[in-house]
Amino acid sequence: MTEPKLKLFSGARKTARATAAIRPGLGRVRINRVPVELVQPLLARERMMTPLELTADLRGKVDIDVDVAGGGYMGQAEAAAVAISRALAGWSKGDEVKRRIQEFDKHLLSGDPRQSEPKKFGGPGARRRKQKSYR
Repeated sequence: MTEPKLKLFSGARKTARATAAIRPGLGRVRINRVPVELVQPLLARERMMTPLELTADLRGKVDIDVDVAGGGYMGQAEAAAVAISRALAGWSKGDEVKRRIQEFDKHLLSGDPRQSEPKKFGGPGARRRKQKSYR
C-alpha cells in the first residue's frame, strides 16, 4: 500500500483554528496562501516559524499549506504553529522530530486548552465586582 501524498493536521488556540496540509515538496510554507516569510507582525511570524527552525532538516523536503481562521493574530499564530508542529511530527518516521519539538515547548504538540473566562453579571469583567462599603 502506498503512502498518501497529502496529510492533514489541525491545531487550535483560544478561538483560532488551523489546518495544515503537508505534502512532499521544496520547503514552501504558506499561511492562508501567503508565504510565511511575509506574514506580519514579526512576533506572529516568529511563533509560526518556531517548529520549522526546530526541524530544519525536514523543512526542505515538504510543502506545508496552513489555513487559519478565528481569534486574533497571536491566537492564529499559535494555532498555525501547533498545526505545523503536528504535521512535521506526523510526517517524520521516527520520534526524533517529536522529541525535539516537545523539549522546546510541550504545547506545540499537545495544544493549550486555556480559554478566556466569560463575563458575569454584577461587574465590568469576569471576576471584578463593584466594591461595597458597610460604613
